[in-house]
Amino acid sequence: MQRWRGLGDLPGGWGRCVVTIGVFDGVHRGHQALISRTVRAAAERGLPSVLLTFDPHPSEVLRPGSHPAQLTTLRRKAELVESMGIDAFAVLPFTLELSKLSPDEFVHEVLVDRLHTAAVVVGDNFTFGFKAAGDVALLRRLGQRFGFVAYGAELQGRSLAEGDRAANDITFSSTYIRSCIDAGDVVAAADALGRPHRLEGIVVRGDGRGHDLGYPTANLSTPRFAAVPADGVYVAWFTRSSDPGRRLRAAVSVGTNPTFSGRERTVEAFVLDVDEDFYGQHVALDFVTRLRDQVRFTRSEDLVTQIDDDVARTRKELAAGD
Repeated sequence: MQRWRGLGDLPGGWGRCVVTIGVFDGVHRGHQALISRTVRAAAERGLPSVLLTFDPHPSEVLRPGSHPAQLTTLRRKAELVESMGIDAFAVLPFTLELSKLSPDEFVHEVLVDRLHTAAVVVGDNFTFGFKAAGDVALLRRLGQRFGFVAYGAELQGRSLAEGDRAANDITFSSTYIRSCIDAGDVVAAADALGRPHRLEGIVVRGDGRGHDLGYPTANLSTPRFAAVPADGVYVAWFTRSSDPGRRLRAAVSVGTNPTFSGRERTVEAFVLDVDEDFYGQHVALDFVTRLRDQVRFTRSEDLVTQIDDDVARTRKELAAGD
């Protein structure tokens, strides 16, 4: 898969293509439907497929300080879309200048002049151009003018049995998934994503309390806007970028270590059955389920007893995945 940062990275002699456009944070099941349709449309025409995304998130540029929690890093996003058959991953730097382009200007300058678009696939709630003035209907009209076709795909979701949630119909969206993760419901997040929610980071030195308790942990320094689950203890798979095919079982604590009157929120993973130092390594946690809330214990012995139980439950939860 080709990867471009800015449209200046396009190779010389670039021909026509089929494009899908969006932030695609999470590459969730709704995004996957759009991407699959894009790949099929490109194959039918004998053209390459291009996914056009933006960085930084438009919200942070238009309303500084409003960056939503990030479900996927750019690197992870590229890996996921490549696995789905996308031929080119194009990152368009989102700037105030770009945000001020009218819908007509965006289509002409980006889709027509640079990408030579033959077809565009977007969600039916897609908006574009200055103050989000453009919609799918306008994109279709501009396509007729400039010689491409535009498809607005229906949003993906599912219906739930009455009583399962407050609303019976759920549309898969990045906002919905962020709310699940913020509530600690990593099972619902995984259902919408089509895979477990992943949190990446670099292992840094901690205070060593886990080692003193007999449960040394890998302490993650996560990206600034990463979507970190609610405080609690979780079951997760632990992988290293240097050895992505090897999944290790882990019990993960997210929170402030209330037993020791901690103040800084941390993510600590106890990796089962491995005696290794992960310091300085880039690792990932794929969250499977939530075991419990954070609890303050008056005695460290009681905390160790609880961790014993957490580890036993982690081992049981992940036994089928070995």
